[in-house]
Amino acid sequence: MFEDLRPTPELSFAVNHLNCDAGIVLTASHNPPEYNGYKVYWNDGGQIVPPQDAGIINEVNSLDFSEINFDANEALITIVGSEVDEAFWKASIQNGAFDLKNRSNLKIVFTSLHGTSITLIPEALKRAGFTDVHIVKEQAEPNGDFPTVKSPNPEEPEALKMATDLANKIDADIVIGTDPDSDRLGIAVRDLEGNMKLLNGNQTMSLMTDFLMKQWQEKGLLNGNQFIGSTIVSSNLVNEIADSYGIETKVGLTGFKWIAKMINDFPNQDFIGGGEESFGYMVGDFVRDKDAVTSTLLACEIAANAKENGSSFYKDLLTLYIKNHFYKEHLISIVKKGMDGANQIKQMMIDLRKNPFTEIDGSKVKFLCDYQSSIKKNLITGEETVMDIPKSNVLIYHTEDGTKVAARPSGTEPKIKFYFSVKSKLDTVENAVKTENELDVKIQRIIKELNL
Repeated sequence: MFEDLRPTPELSFAVNHLNCDAGIVLTASHNPPEYNGYKVYWNDGGQIVPPQDAGIINEVNSLDFSEINFDANEALITIVGSEVDEAFWKASIQNGAFDLKNRSNLKIVFTSLHGTSITLIPEALKRAGFTDVHIVKEQAEPNGDFPTVKSPNPEEPEALKMATDLANKIDADIVIGTDPDSDRLGIAVRDLEGNMKLLNGNQTMSLMTDFLMKQWQEKGLLNGNQFIGSTIVSSNLVNEIADSYGIETKVGLTGFKWIAKMINDFPNQDFIGGGEESFGYMVGDFVRDKDAVTSTLLACEIAANAKENGSSFYKDLLTLYIKNHFYKEHLISIVKKGMDGANQIKQMMIDLRKNPFTEIDGSKVKFLCDYQSSIKKNLITGEETVMDIPKSNVLIYHTEDGTKVAARPSGTEPKIKFYFSVKSKLDTVENAVKTENELDVKIQRIIKELNL
């Protein structure tokens, strides 16, 4: 048992480091305080997947309440802390920091949003050589009530407002905020006009993936036997980037437990990194879950490298769009509480399956992927193929012009999520604002068309 609160990725690391059979973390994660919960890890450091999940719950269900022992045998409990911290810092810097010289030139604002990352990230940044770090003091004290925010979710601009206000006050280059269990991170950087702009998870994972592959390439380590991990609702920009390096992208269900499973299932391939749209990224395989500690280091490395080369984090992202496509994503979450809400969500998915869209914003739907039936159907030819992926209640539409629309009930909250992804070519950095506006308008047309 850890001596005090710690980030979730450190538990994933510790399971392997201490040669444990399993690990459990209690966490409010990025959710409001009423949605407390916990995660269970298996001996590889990844969250449990079939068949371990069913095996564990069967053991739980086979117990009688009278068999539960509430009197702990203190001799079986070992308290850990600083020695695991040291090992984690070392591994994090080894995986998330590279051959840069001018880290001290980057001005960083960091907020832990009342969570656990305050115990590791400031020290990790310091040890890596980032000395100009400014912590949002009002949010540095761990507090499960999250008093300064409505929701401690770095996906929401409001959660990072105190950090961006401080960044504007001191003219910082980058803002980083982590959720309370420190596995997700939100990043705000200066756009072409010098304003702070919160990037989405697809944007940060794309730039992180490109940067990592570039490092591997420069060291002569890319030989086609590597892979990137992604998820079915994440941006296809990641796939395009990996293709440009001759590297495979493995795509799994939402959740890093499936990316961790990829590492187990393909031991003869090297895992470079992986992410998902919901603001999580995993650098290397020393942690088998999304890891905001190492990802914070990596984000600062990218920003420092860009600044050293006369660019910026945001300009590097636009350059990535020019090389590939400008992708724009949008997420709508519709909350439906209680049993009635659950039934409404269920009915929405039934209706979407019974009456699939055949056209979206003037472009024919080419493929409908139903992950509950594992069937990928070509709506133009009628051809059906079986998808080799675990079943999940998710529907994804792919149109001929590259638009993607996904519907997925949340696994942790009473809501149904709709994911939108559209793309276009970008010819110059100067045309980025115009292109982004056109894509935004396209997304709004689709939302109106689908009556959402």
